[in-house]
Amino acid sequence: MTATDNATLLFARQILEIGRGGLSAADQEQLRRLLLDCLGVSRIGGTLSWTEALIGWAGRFAGSGAAPVVGTDLMVAPSIAALINGTAAHGYELDDTHDASMSHPGAVVIPAALAVAAELGSSAEDTMAAIACGYEAMARVGMAADAGEVIHRGFHPTALFGGFGSAAATARLLGLDEHGLARAWGHILSLSAGSMQFSDEPEGTTVKRLHAGYAAQNGVMAAELAARGIGAPARAIDGKYGFLALYSRKPKLDQLRIPAGAPLQIHVVSFKPYSCCRLFHSLIDGLREVSDDFSLKPENIARIDVRGPGVIFEQHMLRRPTSVMAAQYSLPFVVGATLAYGPHRYDSYREDKLTDPAILHLADRVEGEQDLEIEAHYPAHMGTSVEILRTDGTRRSAKVMDSRGTAANPLSTDALYGKAEGLVREVAPRVDLAAARTALWGNPAGRDMARLFAAV
Repeated sequence: MTATDNATLLFARQILEIGRGGLSAADQEQLRRLLLDCLGVSRIGGTLSWTEALIGWAGRFAGSGAAPVVGTDLMVAPSIAALINGTAAHGYELDDTHDASMSHPGAVVIPAALAVAAELGSSAEDTMAAIACGYEAMARVGMAADAGEVIHRGFHPTALFGGFGSAAATARLLGLDEHGLARAWGHILSLSAGSMQFSDEPEGTTVKRLHAGYAAQNGVMAAELAARGIGAPARAIDGKYGFLALYSRKPKLDQLRIPAGAPLQIHVVSFKPYSCCRLFHSLIDGLREVSDDFSLKPENIARIDVRGPGVIFEQHMLRRPTSVMAAQYSLPFVVGATLAYGPHRYDSYREDKLTDPAILHLADRVEGEQDLEIEAHYPAHMGTSVEILRTDGTRRSAKVMDSRGTAANPLSTDALYGKAEGLVREVAPRVDLAAARTALWGNPAGRDMARLFAAV
């Protein structure tokens, strides 16, 4: 790729070629896993107060389209459904993560693709190909922008990169060519935003939940506008005032080229077993080791030292969070909640736990320090090390570079189903998730997958 090449257009052409000759069996399997996981996290996310508020707001749009809203019988225009369902999927810090772009593509791309597919009556085959296109676009734009530097400067990757992914998925379903997709990205260039300010305030953090919804909605709208012929810049990513010029100090244009035969980015997505910021998952696995599978009594812990990438200690050391979002983004609180109640108590971050003495007692014993050796592998490997000093003077330490759920340390499909089943059972016990799994793993030819998700 030379300096005179239109890298945006060449990238759009490659993105739209994904799955043209049919997705491989491995690609289809991974996409089913991503869909299953998104189903579970969206269903519980749809019951949370901020999503319910959005659903109430969206009532005025009832009947405006054929896209379903999670957990309701409301049918609206695709862009409205994408906003609400994206917010639901991102609602409780359990959605999948593309580590190298530090973003959550499932909460953006899948809600957008399913909403548009429902409106168009698209087949499952076309929908899955569109989702693969969206993941690839969002991930590669994030890698090209150098996600670690982007988040260090205070931008939230999911909101910033997500529109490129949802626009790609929508463009594929609408049948746009590379010029149409490039034009859609031209609209996204003016729509992209997302500040990390929510991580620095104890309140007012709910907006972070909407970041995936904003990106999903913007991508749908951008592609629809492009399909209508509304003009926008053709070099939205690599132009003089394009996305990389505006948001990246060290752009990596080579990431916009998909090497022949390379596996799709869907295969390096991490699934989240713990309902907190992805940066802390390796820490939780380390805590499991140093606390003898969380059997260590809190009163026997004198100090907890954490080392990892500097961004953790710059943006995640709030010791007295006053909202659910702030708690899930607080290193001290996450450590306290994990050691006090274990890693799978999703209710540890609810409002009634924010002043829990058992959690805060442990949170006050947490100290953190940047580790340059660990940071050298970040963000592709979100590693941490942790050491516990016990009251008897003994120390235990552990270092984890690839947490449970990453491509290097994957969760099985049964484990993903167990996660989804547990989440759905909590809020919608009558939903037959086993039937949904059977449908997902059945022959998808001609099946309208959006209707499957509407049913649950």
